[in-house]
Amino acid sequence: MPVYLDHAATSPIRASVLELYVATLSEVGNPASVHSFGQRSRQILEQSREEIAKAVNCDRNEVIFTSGGTESDNLAVKGLYWNANSKNPEKKVIVSAAAEHHAVLDAINWLVDSQNAELYLIPSDDQGVLDLAALANYLEQNGSRVALMSVMWANNEIGVIHPIFEITKLASEHQIPVHSDAIAALGHIPVDFAKSGLAAMTITGHKLGGPVGSGALILRRDQKLTPVNHGGGQERNLRSGTPDASSAAALALTITEAVAEQADLATKHKLMTERIIAGVKQIAPDVIVSSEKALRLPNNAHFRFPGCLGDSLLFLLDSDGVSISTGSACTAGVSGPSHVVLSLGADSDEAMGTLRITLGHSTQEADIEAFLKAFPKAYEGAKKAGLTRR
Repeated sequence: MPVYLDHAATSPIRASVLELYVATLSEVGNPASVHSFGQRSRQILEQSREEIAKAVNCDRNEVIFTSGGTESDNLAVKGLYWNANSKNPEKKVIVSAAAEHHAVLDAINWLVDSQNAELYLIPSDDQGVLDLAALANYLEQNGSRVALMSVMWANNEIGVIHPIFEITKLASEHQIPVHSDAIAALGHIPVDFAKSGLAAMTITGHKLGGPVGSGALILRRDQKLTPVNHGGGQERNLRSGTPDASSAAALALTITEAVAEQADLATKHKLMTERIIAGVKQIAPDVIVSSEKALRLPNNAHFRFPGCLGDSLLFLLDSDGVSISTGSACTAGVSGPSHVVLSLGADSDEAMGTLRITLGHSTQEADIEAFLKAFPKAYEGAKKAGLTRR
């Protein structure tokens, strides 16, 4: 039976979520309509907003429904920058990190290229741990020019967890709003918006067992941002478009279940990833485990194999019924070294020899056994193929 170990790309939809999703899809009514059909749809939407708020500890009015992580990241980064820069043209700097998701980095780079923004990247070490002393020093010198900061809660490729509470504390000393993409973190470690000090936080559902196309931006009530698109003024006038009540309901149930089971799954997944890492090291003694010495997500195991291509490992494992990843699926179809691994100081060859295993709500012990059984043959084949690129 095929084994799926790529939950950071997307996760199989939960049976309970699928049932609710299909049921709410049969409901008719625009949430903005005043008749009974519209009000029923509005009820579904607002109940979902309430459930999400409870799960991530925020106010219900802080939940802005979107189509997913990329839209939420763009709304946060561009909207926060435009809002700050329009009030004070001297605020041109965006602070981020080299290993951020492309949904954040590409949005920032667009602002740099077309809106005269400036970018400061927080230095990091070979484990992916951010240098907060360097950040503090930079803010002391340039804090008045910083429009916003955007730092992901945990990295989706290598699993390193960033100290969001310390970052927001540094930012607060200079009245700088902080956005965090929390997609990789939510459901795997505790995520508390109210206590985080964040101005905005990105979440989505399909990495946790929800449908693709459901997400939200959690935006603090007192935080202003400029809309990216305009129209009907839905979602606090920040995200125009007819709200998708069925996706909202599915997202709410997904996040509620994921948060409820988070502690138990974290314990289970940590033991599983430890087994995977030990098994891989036994077969490939020269393997590099990314962020092995740092605080990492319990469901993530990321490897770099000197002398062989990650793509070779992926295809050989897949042909044996085990599906994994070489990194982020959000740049699928583009063969090249991972920008995340390059940010650790690795060269391009090392950044091409990666393999990422991510566990989720449906992962079973049998899946781990299947990988450990298939890996030796796949590694032998990939090692023989070497670094030859097609």
